[in-house]
Amino acid sequence: MLRAQVCSNDELSFLMEAHDGLSATIAQRSGFKGLWASGLSIASSLGYRDANEASWTQLVQSVERIVDSTELAVLVDGDGGFGNFNNARLLARKLRQAGAAGISLEDSCFPKLNSLIGERHPLADIDEFSGRLRAVKDAVADNLVLVARIEALIAGHGLNEAILRAHAYADAGADAILIHSRKSTADEMLSFVTEWRNRLPVVIVPTTYFRTPVSAYRDARISTVVWANHSMRAAAAAMRRICDSIAAQESVANIESHIAPLSEIFELLRYDELAVAEKQYLQPS
Repeated sequence: MLRAQVCSNDELSFLMEAHDGLSATIAQRSGFKGLWASGLSIASSLGYRDANEASWTQLVQSVERIVDSTELAVLVDGDGGFGNFNNARLLARKLRQAGAAGISLEDSCFPKLNSLIGERHPLADIDEFSGRLRAVKDAVADNLVLVARIEALIAGHGLNEAILRAHAYADAGADAILIHSRKSTADEMLSFVTEWRNRLPVVIVPTTYFRTPVSAYRDARISTVVWANHSMRAAAAAMRRICDSIAAQESVANIESHIAPLSEIFELLRYDELAVAEKQYLQPS
């Protein structure tokens, strides 16, 4: 399913961020056909910064909960693989065992820093990162979709460097290219897409250029759009408002209409199935 979504230019697909079982369940209920297990969102939900403070084992554990919660294919934000080729292939094997459908690896140095923070974003050597990609491909073959994420535009190295890296990563076995930009418009990303000419499908993350109409992505024959952190950010904003209100008013009376009723939580997590199962297994006729 994920290969059909990410590795095709025929129809634009969308992946929604998930960071735990509940966010994954809500995304599926809203109609999304695939999920992005966000490194930023998972780290944030664990109380860590998106700077490789959460370990690869914590990432795998979070992905396992996401996979268990839905029937959707999950593309995992694997940062740079948490080290060299050996760490990257180990991560890929463990994610495959956890049920992930794909992994995205970025050409950053360990430890990485979130792409939208600060100005210091050293890039991995092209040959070294290509080795990471080959190691992952050899370890999991076609059992995981492998997306090579290029940070050249983030690091300020320009279009030529991004294209050079894209060709190298395609040669190393990547199934798709994720081109990342922190600009407020899509111009930089679209210039890459034009120059790249769809040698491999292109994945984008329009966190900063969110005003660009989706029609522009379809016209450019982009494969996949990742809504990369929006459930986590929505949850943080909602929790802050509710906590502030309860702390100020010392009461929950005025916020009840602004939060999900427990019946909705019970429905999302299928408590009705548990009741049916109890009748079948605890009280067999």
